[in-house]
This record gives sequence, C-alpha cells and structure tokens, in this order.
Amino acid sequence: MSDGRHPRFFPVPREVHLGSTRHTVDPAAPSLRHDAALGPEAYAIEVSSEGIDVRYGDERALRYARQTLESLRRAYGDSWPESSIRDRPDFPVRGYMLDVSRDRVPTRATLERIVGLLARLRINHLQLYTEHTFAYRDHRDVWRDASPITPEDVAWLDALCRESGIELAANQNAFGHMERWLARDAYRSLAETPDGWETRWGRTQPASVLAPSDESLAFVASLFDELLPCFSSRRVNVNCDETFELGHGWSRAEVERRGRGRVYVDFLLRILELVHRQGKEALFWGDIVRQSPELLPLLPANDTVALVWHYEGPMEVERLPPELFEILGDFGVTPETLRGFSGHVRPFADSGRPFWVCPGTSSWNSLVGRLPNARANLRDAAEQGLAAGAGGYLITDWGDSGHLQPPSVSFPPLAYGAAVSWCLQANREVETAGFLSDEIFEDPTGRLADALEAAGGLSRETGVQPFNGSVLHYQLLGGGLSFLARLMGEPTQDGLARVVASAGEILDSISAARPQCADGALVQREIAQAVGLARHGAWRSARQGGFDAPTVDVLRADLAAAIEEQRACWLERSRPGGLADSLARLEGTLAEYTS
Repeated sequence: MSDGRHPRFFPVPREVHLGSTRHTVDPAAPSLRHDAALGPEAYAIEVSSEGIDVRYGDERALRYARQTLESLRRAYGDSWPESSIRDRPDFPVRGYMLDVSRDRVPTRATLERIVGLLARLRINHLQLYTEHTFAYRDHRDVWRDASPITPEDVAWLDALCRESGIELAANQNAFGHMERWLARDAYRSLAETPDGWETRWGRTQPASVLAPSDESLAFVASLFDELLPCFSSRRVNVNCDETFELGHGWSRAEVERRGRGRVYVDFLLRILELVHRQGKEALFWGDIVRQSPELLPLLPANDTVALVWHYEGPMEVERLPPELFEILGDFGVTPETLRGFSGHVRPFADSGRPFWVCPGTSSWNSLVGRLPNARANLRDAAEQGLAAGAGGYLITDWGDSGHLQPPSVSFPPLAYGAAVSWCLQANREVETAGFLSDEIFEDPTGRLADALEAAGGLSRETGVQPFNGSVLHYQLLGGGLSFLARLMGEPTQDGLARVVASAGEILDSISAARPQCADGALVQREIAQAVGLARHGAWRSARQGGFDAPTVDVLRADLAAAIEEQRACWLERSRPGGLADSLARLEGTLAEYTS
C-alpha cells in the first residue's frame, strides 16, 4: 500500500515530472517497448490513464527503468500520479575498483553482496585490483598465504556480474607495486632496485618496481597469458602506476640519457602491445605520463585508456605547508594537482586520447572513512570529467595499511559516487542515508546509515585534515605516512574530546538500529568495531599530546580486545590469507603498551 510519501529515487533521474492527477495502475504489468533511438542505458516512463508505458534503449536501461518503477510503487502503491520521467547516464562507463591485494581478499559471499549493491547503484563495470592475489599456476610461493582469487572464482564472479548488467574486467599490476613478488629470491632479479632504494627524505623503501627489461616483459606476458582468458570482458587494467624508483637502479643509465618519462613510456608501450595482441583494450593509470605530457602522442590512439586518478577534494593550496610539496614533489604532487581534477585531466583532454576520471571512496587509511573529503572528491571528478570529455568514471577503493576498514564503510561514498556519475545535475546534493536505510540495510529506524555517515565525519572533528588518510588512523598505527599527517598540524584537545564523545553516540546509534538485511547484524558489528578503533586512535593521540586520556593499562586492554574483534569481523567478510599481516600493524601498537 502507499504510505503517502514522495518517491525516493536513487539515483535521482535526469527529468522527473509528477502531476497532481492520480491514476489506478498495475505496477506489475507496465507496457515495455524497446527503443534503440533512446541510446544505451536510457529510458523513458509515462504514467497516464492508459497505464504505465516504458521505453528503453537496451537491457541495462530496462533494468534501471524497473528500479525507478519500484521507487514509484513503494511511494504510491497502485495509485500513481500522472508522470513523465526521462533518464540517461552522464558517463557511459561507471565503475568500481576494489583493492584485493592489501591483505584483504573478500569471500564469495562478500563479493556477491558487493555486486548486488553495484547493480542497484547502476555501476556497470567492476575490477578487483591485483598485485599478487591471483592463483597463477607457476607462482604458488607468492600467493600461497594470501587466499587468492582463483580462476574458478573469476568464472563464478564473471557470470554473476553479467547477470547483473556489470562488466568484470581483468586487473594485474605489471610495472609498479610488485613488492610482494620482488621480496622473494625467485623474482629479485626482475627488480629495478633488488636491494631497495632510498627516498629524498632518507627513508629506505623495499623494491617494488620491475626493471623495464626483456626478462620483466616476458614475466608480465606469462601472467597475462594465464589471466586474460579467464574474463569475458575485452578490458584489462595493466595499472603501471607509481613507479617511483625507476632510474634508481637497473635503468639508471637509460634514465640519465633519455629521461625518466621516456624510459617509462617505452616499457608501457611494450606492455600495451602484449594485451593488444590478445584483442584487449588496455587501461593504465595516468599519473606518470601526466608528468611528461609531451609523450602522450606516443600512446596508441585505439584500445588504450588512461585512468586519471586523484583522491583529495579540491584544496586551498595556499594554506598547505611548503614542506609538503618538497616531500611529495618526487611523486608528481604539485599545488595545481591538489586543486582538484582540473590539474590532472588537462594533458589527457588536450592530447585527444581516451581517459577516465578515477576518484576514491576515501575509506583507506581512515578506519571509518573520510566522508566529507570523499563527497568533494567524487563530485569534483564528475564535474571536471564531464567538462573535459572523460569516457568513464571509476570509483577506487584501496586497502592501504592493512585494509583495516570493513566493506560497509565504503557504502556511503560508493552510493554518492554512483549517483553523481549517473547524472551530476540531478544528484549533486543527493543524500545517501535514506537510500541505504530503506534499500540496503532495510533498517526502519534509520539509525545504522546515520551512524555510518556520522562515523565518516569523525576525522574532521580532530581539527586536522591529513593528506590521504585520517589522523585517527595514523595515530593508531604510527609509522608509514604519519609524518605527512604531522605536517598538517596536530589534533586539538577539544577536537579529540569531540571525537571520543561522538564515537560513544555513534556506538549507541548502532546498537539501537534494527537492520533487516541478511548481513544486518554483521554490518552493525563491523561498524562498531571500526568506530572503536577510531576512538582508540583519538585516545592514543590525546595521550601523546599530554591531554586527558586513559591509562596505558586501559589502552592495552582496549586494543587487545579490539584486535580479537577485528579478527572475528574480518573472517566473516574476508578470506584468512592476509589477516596476520594486517593484524601485525595493530599488534605493533599493542607491543608499545606492553613494553
């Protein structure tokens, strides 16, 4: 029956006209007509005295039209207002890329949950970011302890995605981020710097980049020969990002002679040729080529797409410390790039080469998310991508520093990114909590989605907004990029007190929620666990700052219990491989209390 509400559309359609005249209709029997002239994924709905008329451009469009009809049925029962709805996407490819290489490899049940969410959000493209977590036949030593994705998993997931109107694309890093391989003796000879390398600020980093050699190319070719036949999609992401140590070892002489950019592009071209020969379209991260835009014309004009990534909302760079740019300059970070996607897309748009914009969920290095930053970053990507002619929009969800955040932390930014990539004009200010409560969590109280969104704002309450993470996460773990967080300032006493108080309120809201979805109790449990870790980060930060804080004994007991709960929540969502490595980060903090 109708409850008298206005329909909750998600995403909001491009054009909606709801009249005052009501008609009795049969929601289960609309008139359906294929109309290719509408275009891919586009549909039109008319409600009149004659019933419900639906025209759709293709099968995905029919799927999306049915979602809109369901929103009308929920609101109006069988008495609908005279209506006219027109809808179509801004970006033809709207994707989600989940990191399965930073310790956390999802179970099939978790992947099925994610695919269901993506289908409801009109995401039509999925990638699982892979470094070492595919079960290659001849490389068991690399993935043995990782509970990898198997060829059978891919076949199952590929079929599930096709049934859901989603393309599953292959993904294997083929140049940078190969540290899990290069740490082993059998692969050290492929490294640019087998013994590691030293950054400008004196940190020794392990080998992570393949030398651009014939041997490395043969190795990469063998991986793609085994991986690509597992997927029905023509697309493959070869990654090739963040090759920071290139020129520090094997290729030093060539880099000095021809330049780092040219050496990089020459090896990238050889990798592209590998996948082109198999009839595939190659995607690659554009961060390195962006720094040498004069080399963009060397890239193939066909079957090659640059992925232009950036994960911060537009910043007022004048307020940032100069030391930040001194440190990050080697990584291609400049004041212009921190102003937003406008500083990233221009070289690709000017070159005429195909590209996608790739914002992020801001969930990694955060425990509970950085929702204000995520929304700003996701919106900026849609704005600049549309203005510059991007052909796709890929939402990235990374797992840096042990992938401590549970999957549900990414639901609000994922929903928002899906909405603005569908139609920015209609969804710029869309709220996600009501949608998540009604359709994803099935929570009549609305408390769970509200708690999740409130948790995503905890890091802002500290008074410090670090680069690429939350101060609560950095203070909990220490090391890593925590030195960058300190450059942005120190948390205030009042800010940390607000975090602790807000965390308590959020935990109360989680307990009061009544989600009816199949994994509702688990969502409650894992969000509560993440909030507890964030609160511990605030306590730890307060103690370091000399503010009121629990004693070392209380902190030790709290973190010990949190580690066990993290283990339990992890095993409900993810495979056991990688768990020990992830928990080792928390156990390192616990050891500080013990010592």
